[in-house]
Amino acid sequence: MPLPADVLPTLLRLDPGAPRITCYDDTGGPTHGERIELSAKVLANWVAKAANLLQDEFDVSGGTSVRLALPAHWRTAYWALACWSVGATVLLGTPEETADPDDLALTVTDDPVLAATADPAVLVTLAGLARSAPTPPPVGVLDEARELATFPDAFTAWDEPDPSGAALATGLGTAAYRDLVGPAGADRTHLLDPDPETFLRTALDTWAAGGSVVLTRGVPDDHTLTRRMAAEHVTAAWPTR
Repeated sequence: MPLPADVLPTLLRLDPGAPRITCYDDTGGPTHGERIELSAKVLANWVAKAANLLQDEFDVSGGTSVRLALPAHWRTAYWALACWSVGATVLLGTPEETADPDDLALTVTDDPVLAATADPAVLVTLAGLARSAPTPPPVGVLDEARELATFPDAFTAWDEPDPSGAALATGLGTAAYRDLVGPAGADRTHLLDPDPETFLRTALDTWAAGGSVVLTRGVPDDHTLTRRMAAEHVTAAWPTR
């Protein structure tokens, strides 16, 4: 099986312009109604910027962990891929769900309260067109929407990820780099309001097969969901309804 960081280069070779993640927002928050679509090329750009930030600003590398306290979201995808590009362990959830490990290097979250208490922290604004956080984050917290664009579009890792190292950690256990990408997924997979782990694992499996992911955040009515899946040419869905 490929390592997580191998998946995106494969998509770039296959077709850099094809959509690889399409995100619909049916939550009740400020991002309600958004539809964001990223090609492999655009996704790679986000990943490179985030990986450079991790490596250059916070010395994140193999043997360190990064907490992603984020929902299933297209931004979560590029932060996870960035972590796997530098060889770090992605720790999913809040401190209440998974305790801080000794090697925790950084917390990346959309929760301003958590960002204010974590040290160091990156505050993520989920809105697609955000250029800064709605409220300036506390001193010492990096505003992703303002700062991420300043990092380079090309990335070179200090070290290759260790295949036997921990790639993903949750309250239920840990997965190694060599075990994280599973059997090939479908051509066009739809995920309905999944948890972050299901989203990331399914996305990796789907991308490893050269496919793409459609993510619905929140739960729309059945008519909207049926029309959406037809319009997006979905070939597999999780969960089934």
